[in-house]
Amino acid sequence: MEPKRQAVSIAQASTVETVGVVSKRGLPGALWALTISAFGIGTTEFVIVGLLPTVATDLSISIPSAGLLVSLYAVGVAIGAPVLTALTAKLPRKLLLISLMVLFIAGNGLASIAPGYFSLVLARIVTGFAHGVFFSIGATIAAAIVPAEKRASAIAIMFAGLTIAIVTGVPLGTFIGQHFGWRATFLGVALLGVIGLVSSWLLVPNNLKNDNKASLKSLFKVIANKHLLLAYLMTALGYGGTFVAFTYLSPILQEVSGFSESAVSLILLLYGVAIAIGNIVGGKAANKNPLKALLWMFILQAAILVLFTFTVHHTVWSLITLFILGGLSFSNVPGLQLYVVQLAEKHLPGTEDVASAFNIASFNLGIALGAWIGGMVVVSPMGIGATPWVGALFVVLAIVLTFTSMRLSRK
Repeated sequence: MEPKRQAVSIAQASTVETVGVVSKRGLPGALWALTISAFGIGTTEFVIVGLLPTVATDLSISIPSAGLLVSLYAVGVAIGAPVLTALTAKLPRKLLLISLMVLFIAGNGLASIAPGYFSLVLARIVTGFAHGVFFSIGATIAAAIVPAEKRASAIAIMFAGLTIAIVTGVPLGTFIGQHFGWRATFLGVALLGVIGLVSSWLLVPNNLKNDNKASLKSLFKVIANKHLLLAYLMTALGYGGTFVAFTYLSPILQEVSGFSESAVSLILLLYGVAIAIGNIVGGKAANKNPLKALLWMFILQAAILVLFTFTVHHTVWSLITLFILGGLSFSNVPGLQLYVVQLAEKHLPGTEDVASAFNIASFNLGIALGAWIGGMVVVSPMGIGATPWVGALFVVLAIVLTFTSMRLSRK
């Protein structure tokens, strides 16, 4: 879910090259292999949201404990994105890509046969490692397999796999889990990984040149930069605020709004459509001035989260509010990614890939923190109905940080 402008910046920063593998007539098949893999990875990250009640009942655990499956997956991504990207920088790109898909398949396969809660947690963390590195290197691979004038389109297509996963993969996976058991969902995602693996094996070229200069030293340079650190906090809080409520959306809709279990998958489809629209609109809005756009997005997001606290008790109004919230919740993603790459280009040229990897980590730290705080709210006297306004407090902090960043940029 990253904007075209960010994709161009990453492609320009990368020295990955491909010789003699690109057809001028269209986009190569390797790009579709990346998109299929992105679809599977996006599905496994978010499908657990629709399966929380099912998993909790089957494993005899509480809803907050099931919510940790969201948090700990995100922790795996947060660690995997910057650290493992740097550690694997010298590996051939195709070998690394295939290895990541093997790890992804293994993680989901283990999840489908996990005998208990802790083994399921371990499987989720392992899968998160693969997620983090995949999206850190995916942009540079996509940029390498097309002509320069098609790089933005190529990377946008690859990241469309995430959006498609939210629109179709998550509700479909929720439906499968509700009717055939949550293990069937993870098995299905593992099969998606197999398709992605075979596609990558057959379609991704072998002669991808890798001159990546990323190292562990570059990690410390990026994280020590005050401008980037402030941006990462904006990402974690602004994006994570939604997950205080979104993680527990399925039980909220059933217990508070009064929807049936079968209706939840359809509502998640509606939410996914809103996300897709918001992602496109947010990207266009952030092209010229990402900070200004982010400020207004965060303000509207916080307001809708507060409103959802009240409308959640009414079926029709909850659906309307949820649709608006879906659009706003993910509209900030392109602007946040673009802003981070712009900061890296300005303050630490040559570290764009690592800076982007850290922002992927920040998104997932926000998910982990939001899901964890949401779980605490669920078991508190406030109850599950308070999760929207608690999430709004996260976004208010992001608004304050955005104002601070605007002041720093003027100086």
